[in-house]
Amino acid sequence: MAGTAQQEGTGPVDARGPDHGTVSRPPRGPADPKERGSGEGAELLDELRAAIGKYVVLPSDEALTAVTLWVAATHIQTVLQHAPRLALVGPTKGCGKSRVLDVLHETVHQPIMTVNMSTAVLFRVIGKNPRTILVDEADAIFSKAGDNEELRGLLNAGHQRNRPAWRISGPEHKPTPYPTFAMAALASIGDLPDTITDRAVVLRMQKRKPGEKVTPFRSRHATPELNALRDKLAAWLGPLRGTAGRMAPTMPVEDRAADTWEPLVIIADLAGGHWPASARAACAAMTRYEAVQDEQTNLKTRLLRDIHRVFEAHGNPEALSSQDLVAALLQDPDAPWAEHGTKGLNAYYLGRMLRDFDIRPANYRFDKGRQAKGYARNRFLDSWARHCPDLTETAPAPTHDATPARPAQGKPPAAPAGQLPIGPPGGPASPKHAR
Repeated sequence: MAGTAQQEGTGPVDARGPDHGTVSRPPRGPADPKERGSGEGAELLDELRAAIGKYVVLPSDEALTAVTLWVAATHIQTVLQHAPRLALVGPTKGCGKSRVLDVLHETVHQPIMTVNMSTAVLFRVIGKNPRTILVDEADAIFSKAGDNEELRGLLNAGHQRNRPAWRISGPEHKPTPYPTFAMAALASIGDLPDTITDRAVVLRMQKRKPGEKVTPFRSRHATPELNALRDKLAAWLGPLRGTAGRMAPTMPVEDRAADTWEPLVIIADLAGGHWPASARAACAAMTRYEAVQDEQTNLKTRLLRDIHRVFEAHGNPEALSSQDLVAALLQDPDAPWAEHGTKGLNAYYLGRMLRDFDIRPANYRFDKGRQAKGYARNRFLDSWARHCPDLTETAPAPTHDATPARPAQGKPPAAPAGQLPIGPPGGPASPKHAR
């Protein structure tokens, strides 16, 4: 079968010193011997997990479990509905990302390693029996906004079956579909595009601690051991492809996270022993962590949180002028607003970002008769509840309806109590939508 065929090449030759990359620590197994794998599959996954843990230290035990299952899942790609990406991201070089790819190269199904691949090459090498794509230095591919959008689109499409890339091909110039479905691991300094990480099992790598040691990865020693495990995986999973293709395991997550993790949970359920519980625990923990990371790093969510903080710092007034709100945001030295745009955040950029939440400024009268564009606090309540639910739990109860009706088209939004809009509705001084 394809999974047991001799792999192309002999694997990457390690020309780096023994201190490169991450370090080894004994992988934590089940504490109770009764929890250990019962049967060929569970014992094989235990063996693979130990082998991976010998050459790299991953961020957590859950991450080591996830990588083990991801490797095994590459051997049943032909029956999967989704092809999860494996994102290896780290803040600097030397975090062990390339070392993980070295180990993957010797254990996954038909690997193809690259540090730079064009879109045309990628969709031509995938084929109906997809290979496993390993991309090192992926940060160089997506280093500039707008670069390689076609490649990013192809990688996104390949997460789900039946998303071919169409090209004009042959002397007759016929429209031809090329398969995009294939599992892929991408190593990057810094985050990958969020559309890719959203379809990935994400490993946030770190440098080893002083004094920690790694088992040196040498192809002449490591390759035979890892290739033997690869062949055992293919032999075990080959007869189970039909069963795997019919499985619909219960998942601890929903939506795209469930799509991404389902192949890993299928492998765990096929193996039995402690693996079904370990896989679901890893899934829940790692997706929960990434949800927090996404929330913290998403710029628009960060803006909602910072605006909530500004309102609190001002005693939760019913409205703040755009000028005062922008000034307060710019005063936070840890926030990204001073570098936003070309000259920092201003009222125009603020309006553009909030428009996606259906929050728009209006003209209000403030203290001492001052008239200015501003934002009513009650306009943020719905977005805070949806995107920052932990904030709304401690927010003081408003003196008006917390979920006001959506303003009618062409009419200004309702003014907060005590703050009167300037001018008659629909007049020249009525609120205008930000452009």
